[in-house]
Amino acid sequence: MTDTISATAPLYLCIALGFVLARLGFFAKTEFRLLGKFVIQVALPCLLLSSIASHPIAEILNPGYLTAYLLGSLGVLFLFYAASGRHSESAKQRTIVNAMGVCSSNSAFIGYPIVLATLGSVASLALALNMLVENLAMLPVLLVLAERVRLQSKNSRSMVRGIGKTLLQNPLIWAIVMGGVLSVFDLQLPLPVSRTIVIFSQSSVAVSLFVIGGSLQGVVRKGLFRRVSPIAFAKLVLHPLMVVLGLWFVALLGLPVRPVALRSAEVLLAAMPMMSIYPILAQPFGQEDVAAAALVVTTIASFLSLNFLLWLLSGFA
Repeated sequence: MTDTISATAPLYLCIALGFVLARLGFFAKTEFRLLGKFVIQVALPCLLLSSIASHPIAEILNPGYLTAYLLGSLGVLFLFYAASGRHSESAKQRTIVNAMGVCSSNSAFIGYPIVLATLGSVASLALALNMLVENLAMLPVLLVLAERVRLQSKNSRSMVRGIGKTLLQNPLIWAIVMGGVLSVFDLQLPLPVSRTIVIFSQSSVAVSLFVIGGSLQGVVRKGLFRRVSPIAFAKLVLHPLMVVLGLWFVALLGLPVRPVALRSAEVLLAAMPMMSIYPILAQPFGQEDVAAAALVVTTIASFLSLNFLLWLLSGFA
């Protein structure tokens, strides 16, 4: 429990600072939106590029792990999406925003410190594998689903063209592609460029959490916490459960994930709260308040759920 508190307390402090400064009027809502745009357009692409490029492909190709985590993430995404009622245009937008929150974990900023503290040496490998799935597979899927909802009033050809244009213009996609190329061919960026990327990538954590805190202003008054419990349950319970089913499936295919600690790390990472930029991704739909409330509720609830899961996993160690 102490390790979990040590890993998550700085996150709460960053969120609290954003909330307090917004409450006191030091930052307006529009200013938090600009900071969120900075994270999406600059800081996060730098983080993705440096994270993917720093791991040689030969070290992180693990078909059993990758398949199990991908199946579990896609499974909870489409299960949650299919189970949500959606009729009007606004309902469909709310559904896709909610679904975004249940299938992508905060592997780097919350998951890695907790896995390192509890499972030790497998943490680095598990983080690299998770980032492959989340950045090279799940993020493009989420972006496609989001654009499909936003462009569904057009004909199919226009929708496909619009989605393709949006993806090609998205710096996150280019960061993923460039990081993959650097990793595959074992290329190194010039040192000044590499250090610049690292500087910007390091800003993504504090700024994104600060934006989350600012977005929380007025959340309690609007009563949004009552609407986010299904998102929190799906993220903390259904996502790791679906990954367990994915591990069972790949074992049947003859691709068991070894050692046991790596399997435990995979399930544990799936049980983390959603990615910290979740409210930022929800901004284009006007749902950042709901997303921020879901993030906070899920992070608080994870204190109990993660410790219970660790107790269960200890029985299989």
